[in-house]
Amino acid sequence: MAALPQTFHDWFATKSWAIHPHQQEMLSRAEAPALLLIAPTGGGKTLAGFLPTLVDLAETPQDGLHTLYISPLKALAADIKRNLTTPVTEMGLPIRIEDRTGDTPASRKKRQRADPPHILLTTPESLALLTSYEDAPRMFKGLKRVVVDEIHALAESKRGDQLMLALGRLQRLCPDLRRVGLSATVEDPAAIAHQLARHPDPCEILMADPGPAPDISMLTTEEAPPWSGGGAAYAIPAVLEQIRQHKTTLIFHNTRAQAEIFFHNLWLANDDSLPVGIHHGSLDRQQRERVEGAMVRGELRAIVCTGSLDLGIDWGDVDLVIQIGAPKNVKRLVQRIGRANHRYNAPSKALLVPANRFEVVECVAALEAVRAGALDGDPRGRGPRDVLCQHILITAAAGPFDAGALYDEVTTVGAYATLSRAEFDACLDFCATGGYALRAYDQWQRLLQRADGQWQLRDPRAAQQIRMNIGTIQDTDTLKVRLKRNRGGKPLGEVEEGFAASLTPGDTFLIGGQIVRYEGLREMTVEVSRNAAKKPKVATFLGTKFATSTQLSARVIEMFQQDDWPELPAHTADWLHLQRQVSQLPEPGRLLIESFPHDGREQTVVYGFAGRNGQQTLGLLLTKRMEEMGLNPMGFVATDYATLIWGLTPVRDPAPLFELDALQDGLETWLAGNAVMKRTFRASATIAGLIQRNTPSARKTGRQATFSSDILYDTLQKYDPGHLLLDITREEALRGLVDFGRIEEMAQRVGDRIDHITLERVTPLAAPLFLEMGRVPVKGAAEEKLLADEAARLMEASGLANLTPQPAITPRWRVGY
Repeated sequence: MAALPQTFHDWFATKSWAIHPHQQEMLSRAEAPALLLIAPTGGGKTLAGFLPTLVDLAETPQDGLHTLYISPLKALAADIKRNLTTPVTEMGLPIRIEDRTGDTPASRKKRQRADPPHILLTTPESLALLTSYEDAPRMFKGLKRVVVDEIHALAESKRGDQLMLALGRLQRLCPDLRRVGLSATVEDPAAIAHQLARHPDPCEILMADPGPAPDISMLTTEEAPPWSGGGAAYAIPAVLEQIRQHKTTLIFHNTRAQAEIFFHNLWLANDDSLPVGIHHGSLDRQQRERVEGAMVRGELRAIVCTGSLDLGIDWGDVDLVIQIGAPKNVKRLVQRIGRANHRYNAPSKALLVPANRFEVVECVAALEAVRAGALDGDPRGRGPRDVLCQHILITAAAGPFDAGALYDEVTTVGAYATLSRAEFDACLDFCATGGYALRAYDQWQRLLQRADGQWQLRDPRAAQQIRMNIGTIQDTDTLKVRLKRNRGGKPLGEVEEGFAASLTPGDTFLIGGQIVRYEGLREMTVEVSRNAAKKPKVATFLGTKFATSTQLSARVIEMFQQDDWPELPAHTADWLHLQRQVSQLPEPGRLLIESFPHDGREQTVVYGFAGRNGQQTLGLLLTKRMEEMGLNPMGFVATDYATLIWGLTPVRDPAPLFELDALQDGLETWLAGNAVMKRTFRASATIAGLIQRNTPSARKTGRQATFSSDILYDTLQKYDPGHLLLDITREEALRGLVDFGRIEEMAQRVGDRIDHITLERVTPLAAPLFLEMGRVPVKGAAEEKLLADEAARLMEASGLANLTPQPAITPRWRVGY
């Protein structure tokens, strides 16, 4: 075992700490080419990852960059800098630590390239940008280690693919570079290790003591959850009571809009004026930093938040995590639970709050999965080629390159290890000419091959534009929101461009927990004034709408097979018992389909448990098949677990609707002319560099970019249907917005085992789907009453009248933090 230097030993002693076994092991394995550490939250992962660096720099000082730390979040990089600076300062080590993100001033970024610190904390996008400069070899020449924190979060996205391509570049510049990955929640360590390693070299895996099991349960409330919806307003009194009983509570939501609504409702009921903040990615950076600072100082009793606080920010005073809404993914739930009691060998405490009746079942299934240590996740598949195209352009921005050497470098990345030379050359040709149909246009002639065989930028000035468009995050376009002042007032955050376009002066909406009044649009900025007098419209903020994982869906179906459900609240258990009496519950390996009349229409419900995107796509394909078969469908609605289709003709035999080949053919026909493909094409074309969102003069609006991409898509479809980007677009659509893979998984799981039940009225399990349809169009003060009346009517029709929850009483307004 490597000895801990006396300076470090003394420092541990002053803290009354002992080095953890996995920290000692990381120090002993410091020379491993690649090493993945899986340790529980609060187990000192970050210190374990940095300990070899600190010891090396303390014993053998060097000039320039020694260690690069990569974080998925800017806030996490700032937090690590704060926590890492403490031991360095207290031990008097001559080590300079800096961070570099999108928030770093340009003057400091320029200095960091000329005089890099010993330890640089950054993000995948900033690293990709650094590798695009001509002086990258000089900046990285002394680099010895790369530490990738929360590697599981990066491994699931294109950001991770871009990061690994950048690490391939660094490995070529620094052949002895050591790679370290850190995570607390990994369902398949071997798969993550494969991504981290330099292919075909192996990556060692170090599993730390997992620590005590979390203290996790479902929040008990006086009022039963509603039949539909995602706000969980019914639980506000119980949540407030939990806030009172604990020091600091994190209240997680799955979407930013839900977080805003909940924060607003929380303050309506906050009679004690407890200091509560809100934190999500659409808020202004200064507001986020203000909330983070208040949290660090212990000034807040609770924070309503989203995925912006999922990862390892170290706030030791958090003693409770509340998850509002079903977690959809066990791994994400475990990650969020770990925010509470962020200390080694201290159990995390968490409460789940289902937003509606069906989510009660899903929450119980998630609890069982956490207790069993059964994490979920889907394999990532091959590296996306739009990211590879961007990487080729980044490489060209840094200077001339040899295609063969770059291909060899790219195939050291796990996700691209099976990339053929022909596939690489197709990406290179696209970057050079735009492809067959576009090679006549000067703007896409970006690369040229020199006499010596090397490739370079056709116009060196293009490097600036390439750098301005680096990144793989494709959020919906947003506009800044500011308080109206003569010279521009306080920034509050961002809203989606489409939402802003729907506003007229006088409309109100929520942002940052406060109601504001829309005054107008000025220079692409939404100007607002404070106004708490009206019921607000709600901004549709950015952020992923999670689909329930395959593994969690399977657990829910398994739960349905029990004779009784003592672990469920009585109201939910009674609901499932009634469903079993009236119809039946879905079974593993079988597909349940119910048909019944309602409101003068023939209704068909397909319980596919394929996730929201999959069920949405299934609705599109089934209605198309029904139209072809003369069944006169009129519309559909989808949730994570079912699709409800209504029409004029009853379905007598559903089996022909579910022939996989026919569904596949229908998908191909539908995709060819559908807006989903154009939306996907726009994202891939932007990543691949065909569409430039940012230019030296201005940033294109979403409308401009959409117009450009639609023209390109139509042109390629007509004149070059085999174009690389159309091929990429289809791949991305199938595994992204359309999620056809979940439908294929469902079809393979059930085969021809279809249980079709014809009934005379709405079933208990189907009843909530009718509320999803939004059949009550009236908005305003009467909306809640109308929804409650509609719910009561549906529950009466399905025999659930005695289980119908009462509408919540709206509390009075209180001033927020």
